[in-house]
Amino acid sequence: MANIEKLELTNEWDKTFPKSEKVDHSKVTFRNRYGITLAADMYVPKNADGKLAAIAVCGPFGAVKEQSAGLYAQTMAECGFLTIAFDPSFTGESGGTPRYMASPDINTEDFQAAVDFLSVQENVDHERIGIIGICGWGGMALNVAALDTRIKATVASTMYDMSRVNSQGYFDEENSETARYEKRKAMCAQRIADYKSGSYELCGGVVDPLPDDAPFFVKDYYDYYKTKRGYHARSLNSNGGWNKTGCMSFLNQPILCYSNEIRSAVLVIHGEKAHSCYFSRDAFANMMNGNPCPENKELLIIPNAVHTDLYDRTDIIPFDKMEQFFKNNLK
Repeated sequence: MANIEKLELTNEWDKTFPKSEKVDHSKVTFRNRYGITLAADMYVPKNADGKLAAIAVCGPFGAVKEQSAGLYAQTMAECGFLTIAFDPSFTGESGGTPRYMASPDINTEDFQAAVDFLSVQENVDHERIGIIGICGWGGMALNVAALDTRIKATVASTMYDMSRVNSQGYFDEENSETARYEKRKAMCAQRIADYKSGSYELCGGVVDPLPDDAPFFVKDYYDYYKTKRGYHARSLNSNGGWNKTGCMSFLNQPILCYSNEIRSAVLVIHGEKAHSCYFSRDAFANMMNGNPCPENKELLIIPNAVHTDLYDRTDIIPFDKMEQFFKNNLK
């Protein structure tokens, strides 16, 4: 194998959440099968003994490991698991060029590479590995759970189906051949413009300043990504966003085709008042349709919670439920 790409990793604590005194933290790197080196924060319970169950965490889509994923990883480490929160390819401190790209294949592979890494750690029981995907990475987590038999338990929190939102628009309002054609046409034109300029034009960062007539879900994102609560200098959503053609392949590459063949345990969590709740409700129904192992699947709807409440609201995120779920299924 080729040498691991050397990454520039930040040493100081630059998370959007306070550091726990109950866990040890370190930076680690690992490589996916495309040769891209990924950066991760590892959280290990203090005074841990023996081989531990392990969990890989990623998301939200356009966020970095210093935000929600790190909070989830650190909290689950406090519960006794060895955890990593990683930046996906082309984003954050991870490698890969050009920057700010997304791919249903490569991003699924990123999760599998995290499982590769965890599987060979001396203090990890490779038979007890789970994953957590948040927002767009919740859908990616269901995709990888259908593909990777090493994963014994999956949590999808406040999930987006990135294929559906790209191909059908928010709330399926662009679900027509004509709308998809126009999207494809625009992205193909953008490809030529980018090729001519030798650079990639960005879009999709959270709007700032916030318009008075912005939809609630845009205000919800602003309250997280553009305020002290969740802003991070490396977060795409906090800043300029993805490049315009970054999600093009999601238009006709559905990621949840075989979710109803997931045999391992799955917990889907969503806020009742979230604009995105329909993604989880529908994904769960599709996953349960003819599933060979329906008994280890659960949909948990959190009353009155909105989308970003499950990013960082420790009074709302059901970490106790998640702890029990993983302890029951990673044993």
